[in-house]
Amino acid sequence: MASQLSSNAETAAAGVSLADLPKSNVFTSKLPPDPGFPTPEASHSAQRERLYPRMVKKAFFTFVRPETTEDPELLGVSPRAMKDIGLKPGEEETDQFKAVVSGNEFFWSEERGGVYPWAQCYGGWQFGSWAGQLGDGRAISLFESTNPKTSVRYEVQIKGAGRTPYSRFADGKAVLRSSIREYIVSEALSALGIPTTRALSLTLAPKARVLRERIEPGAIVCRFAESWIRIGTFDLPHSRGDRDLVRKLATYVAEEVFKGWESLPGAVSPAEGVENPTRGVPWDKVEEHEKVEENRFARLYREIVRRNAKTVAAWQAYGFMNGVLNTDNTSIYGLSLDYGPFAFMDNFDPQYTPNHDDHMLRYSYKNQPSVIWWNLVRLGECLGELIGAGNQVDDETFVNGGVTEDAAPALVKRAETIIERTGEEYKTVFLSEYKRLMTKRLGLRTQKESDFQNLFSELLDTLEALELDFNHFFRRLSGVPIADLASESGRKETASIFFHAEGPGGVGYTEDSARERIADWLEKWRQRIVEDWGIDNGSDADATRQTAMKEVNPKFVPRGWILDEIIDRVERRGDREILARVMNMVLNPFNEEWGPNREEEERFCGDVPRFQRAMMCSCSS
Repeated sequence: MASQLSSNAETAAAGVSLADLPKSNVFTSKLPPDPGFPTPEASHSAQRERLYPRMVKKAFFTFVRPETTEDPELLGVSPRAMKDIGLKPGEEETDQFKAVVSGNEFFWSEERGGVYPWAQCYGGWQFGSWAGQLGDGRAISLFESTNPKTSVRYEVQIKGAGRTPYSRFADGKAVLRSSIREYIVSEALSALGIPTTRALSLTLAPKARVLRERIEPGAIVCRFAESWIRIGTFDLPHSRGDRDLVRKLATYVAEEVFKGWESLPGAVSPAEGVENPTRGVPWDKVEEHEKVEENRFARLYREIVRRNAKTVAAWQAYGFMNGVLNTDNTSIYGLSLDYGPFAFMDNFDPQYTPNHDDHMLRYSYKNQPSVIWWNLVRLGECLGELIGAGNQVDDETFVNGGVTEDAAPALVKRAETIIERTGEEYKTVFLSEYKRLMTKRLGLRTQKESDFQNLFSELLDTLEALELDFNHFFRRLSGVPIADLASESGRKETASIFFHAEGPGGVGYTEDSARERIADWLEKWRQRIVEDWGIDNGSDADATRQTAMKEVNPKFVPRGWILDEIIDRVERRGDREILARVMNMVLNPFNEEWGPNREEEERFCGDVPRFQRAMMCSCSS
């Protein structure tokens, strides 16, 4: 018996086959389906055209099978994703794997049952305006998988496998161009430690010709996430006044996505303005039984807020922009989600947006923290009745009939106050995480209050003024010996490593004045490093500091110009090997080198070509 258990453990650690990977359908078993096709059998027996665009109510999903992909070609697989899902090495070479990730096979039959694919129903606020029903227009979830070793459950889906009831006027397809971009950046953010949905594989659909700005080849990305539920999933039933669905979804998220109410943040004392018998008493002096607790739905809201605060802090610290932060692109799990016109920052510019349709700069780099909070306020409105009900939230009268007219003012006030207080928590969590990441990126071991102004803010101002590259600055700083900065001349000489090949930029700056500005900042940074690490002439601490910095400051990030070159080489020149080489760089972004193609690697990690900086693209990119 013991040997059998040991053997099972070793098998799980090494990974399993796709057939043996544990699968479930908790989402479709716990939440209400499209009433037009309430069972897999009803959907499967219907002509697929009947599952095309229409309004769907009283539901969170529709059972829908992928369209068949003719002569699919597997272009790439992320080995890190294979391991994290729990699949064994080499499984990607099997016919079943290739069939599943291209949408040509799924794990259900009329005889044996199993897990039938589905597309999620949701709505959303897009560019500040209500867009109504949206949903998975080109994504179909195949199953939920559980990694036998880690017990982490993921929802696996394919993007680009045909129309669903939520495709609206589109074709349900994805083009190779956008699929390559998502395949690469999903894994890039994960390797940087930024919460994100993941990409398992990229498949070319050579017989599909998809019309976007031009006719393009089609492709399918197989991707996975702990949850694909968005703020927009709450938006839609709330907009329709379906309070029962909102409650069901909130309960599902707490119990199934976050693994139970007990895992959520503890309740905090209400702020001024809400009836509170402990008002005015210092928090640490209040007896436990006297604390006025939030109900469990308020705690759920706070968990979602806290997760998103940490994620947007990571975006800001690493210079990443999503480009389209609508509520349907904002994850309740705090994941970076749905990659369209995204970008990593080249020259630092807080006004930059990679979305050429974002004329008002709503989703620019500097606006990401505020727009995510705007989206979270929309979620607060969806949950407002549940949050505001306080300890009456489970009373039969409230559950069945809702809030009475007499109770409404107090409920609204309570909900508004909790949302407002959670906004302060959002700021606190965001700043804490941002400072933590920036402290690590600058090689510091401790935080001082003055660092935010003297180091963080002044650095960003300098990068903007001199038009310097954001991520290159941190990586190059990582390798600077502190001894080189001991003199003013040394600091000015070092400053040149941060310039572009054509020299410094910035209006009104000469090379000398640019060197002087960087040198001034380097002296402040040097003093903090020496203080923090106790560096002296005979110390090895500076080498340790350089190593620590290189472990958090990537040498490689997939910038827009690199992605465009990869797309061109794969689509037009038939180059298949480039995807594996770049994926190796993506999964190991902190390396100094990756393989035999040193010239290509150094070019991808080097100066961004002058006229390919701050690129912009469309939502279909």
